Amino acid sequence: MFRKPFTPHSFHQKQRFNRFGHKNNIPNRFVGPEFIHKSRYVNKSQTHKTEEVVINKHAFADFQIDDKLKQNIITHGYTDPTPIQDQAIEPILEGKDVVGIANTGTGKTAAFLIPLIDKIMRNRSEKALIMIPTRELAVQIAQELSAFAKGLDIKSVVCIGGANMQGQMQSLRRNPSIIIATPGRLKDLVQRRLINLQLFKTIILDEVDRMLDIGFVHEIKFIISLLPPIRQSLFFSATVSTQINTLIQSFTKEPLTISVKVKETAEHIDQDIIRISDKNEKLEKLASLLKQEEFKKVLVFGRTKWGVEKLSKKLQQQGFSVDSIHGNKSQNQRIRVLNLFKENRLQVLVATDVAARGLDIESVSHVINFDEPATMTDYIHRIGRTGRAEKSGKALTFVG
Repeated sequence: MFRKPFTPHSFHQKQRFNRFGHKNNIPNRFVGPEFIHKSRYVNKSQTHKTEEVVINKHAFADFQIDDKLKQNIITHGYTDPTPIQDQAIEPILEGKDVVGIANTGTGKTAAFLIPLIDKIMRNRSEKALIMIPTRELAVQIAQELSAFAKGLDIKSVVCIGGANMQGQMQSLRRNPSIIIATPGRLKDLVQRRLINLQLFKTIILDEVDRMLDIGFVHEIKFIISLLPPIRQSLFFSATVSTQINTLIQSFTKEPLTISVKVKETAEHIDQDIIRISDKNEKLEKLASLLKQEEFKKVLVFGRTKWGVEKLSKKLQQQGFSVDSIHGNKSQNQRIRVLNLFKENRLQVLVATDVAARGLDIESVSHVINFDEPATMTDYIHRIGRTGRAEKSGKALTFVG
């Protein structure tokens, strides 16, 4: 199989940390997967377990935010704050640096968007930068921002790779208050002198661990080095390792850490393994599962872009309503496929780990790991696409 030639440039871009916190000058594709015992893929859901009742300190009406913003929150369908929103919004409004740690699907996006919008409404010269690891998450945050900021005259722009740069450049000339960007595209635009980071006094990094894990540490350091020294820094993630936390501490001033993370995997996700002996049996078993009535909306994860595309075409040939998303598809293609899946016009979405984080897709009945994840953290994020909003879900992993 043809592989893209390895270059010194790509080598340095993919620098990572090892488990002791030291830098490994190794690109991601040369870092082997961690050993995951098969038993960790098995966990029967505990739907009848009594959970601890979390009592909120605030209602949305209690927050000192603009009345129009409060109305948009209600219109958008938000009733009571989630725990991360309940605990994070007030200190963010007070201007504190915040590190927010919460399980996926618990409302981290609204926790930083609501106080950010209020901040801009109080000072129209305020500018904010939101950095995220993937294009899909950027688009999703932009959609949430549009709902919360409806009618409030707050301009924003999404700057991501795989999309037309000319259109992004034109939007930047309109002097937006908020830029939502992936690190690579943002660095490119800054180096072209199209963005003056000295004007941005609020920076938000969402899915921090993912950004560093996929090799964006240098881009993040470059961006933050150009920001004004007096700023508000907000970091949100489902997982924060000791090494990443050390990095966060160097970018913040006396940050308030808010952790409402209660368990690695949701108790209402029924997890199991499917044993296979060869590749042909693997495809046959997957097809057999997808023919069953309960597999209504299925997210299938593969390891490589090439493998995901190949699997998607094989399932299409067998008559399944299926499409794929991965890094080789354009942004428009990825958005189109995601929307089809969200609207239940596709039964199956085959994806690489670009779909494992941040994406909020309702009523995914099953997550199937056709290829095992590289790390346990990746596994947690993959299966977190099902069983959302306290609904039940199932996760299956193929093992040899």
